[in-house]
Amino acid sequence: MLFNQIIGQEHIKKHLQTSAENGRIPHAQLFVGKEGSGTLPMAIAYAQYLLCNFSDDADACNIKCNKLQHPDLHFAFPVTTNDSVKKHAVSDLFLEDWREFISYQSFGSLFNWLQHIGVENKQGLIGVDEAEAVVKKLKLKSYEGGFKVMIIWMAEKMNIAAANKLLKLIEEPPEKTVFLLITENEEQIIGTIRSRCQALHFPKLSEEDIASALQVNHQVSENEANKIAHQSEGNYNKALHLLQNDSSDLVFEEWFVAWIRTAFKAKGNAAVIQQLISWSETIAKTGRETQKQFLEYCLQFFRQALLLNYKSEQLVFMESKSGFDLSKFAPFVHSGNILDIEKEIGEAMYHIERNGNAKIILLDLSMKLTRFLHKKEEKV
Repeated sequence: MLFNQIIGQEHIKKHLQTSAENGRIPHAQLFVGKEGSGTLPMAIAYAQYLLCNFSDDADACNIKCNKLQHPDLHFAFPVTTNDSVKKHAVSDLFLEDWREFISYQSFGSLFNWLQHIGVENKQGLIGVDEAEAVVKKLKLKSYEGGFKVMIIWMAEKMNIAAANKLLKLIEEPPEKTVFLLITENEEQIIGTIRSRCQALHFPKLSEEDIASALQVNHQVSENEANKIAHQSEGNYNKALHLLQNDSSDLVFEEWFVAWIRTAFKAKGNAAVIQQLISWSETIAKTGRETQKQFLEYCLQFFRQALLLNYKSEQLVFMESKSGFDLSKFAPFVHSGNILDIEKEIGEAMYHIERNGNAKIILLDLSMKLTRFLHKKEEKV
């Protein structure tokens, strides 16, 4: 993957190229950016630049890098057991899946990756077995005599044991060894590792960059590309899902609408509580990554309703796929309840991430939502 194939982020491309040309290559870098901002493609392009620009045979090097088969390019990413890997899951056992995933979904999310390997009902992890494999690889000499590059994708998924095992290596790596850690949430990486990395923060992609990429890469008309770019919120992965009419948003919308309508009816009506219990059971049967994705979707829905309520229609991009009228719902989301709603959804995601009982968490959230939706806005 070459820099000229990366969407947007021109200032970051220039910084990485210039610093490499001038010999200023930090041994540990942290690429921080939200889903769809291009952190992984940029890391791969930068690794290819380091490996091939200083190679005696640049053409052969580029061919190997394009196939993600260069012997000095290494990857670590969240994995878990599946039908093929029954125990001690590490990235090397999923390399063929990983190469396939990158070939058509390089902007993909962790949820997309876990779907790809058939474990969307589990949570991916970078564990101590992975850390031991990384240490073993990087202690070996470079195969081609140049740089060795280790890309750790979704580094926030490292558990404490893995992070502590890698800490010394990241602090004092072998000569010409470069760590590229990629994260969507740097606060979830332990401070001792963060402090040893030079951070690069990736902004969301501009609507212009996304629209242009859709037109060039997918032959989308200008009007359609602009519409999708506006809805994607700077997330190219989301733009691609919108282009493909991904069905997950329709399912999430149906869950959300059922939830909201039941929560409205539940106040003072004990019989409806059973419906909220059933709803919680339905969502709890899905995997934790799906539950987190759904709660993120709910947050977005509430924020869009808030913008519509306060007459900021130009910022509203969400379009109902089921006929739900956002304008009728919008007046119920306001300054008097939005902070409470965001806080409780955030806490629900936190507890689900940490293997809390999803049914109890979602039911508790539902009961609180019945109060929030009936809360009146204070007039100033």
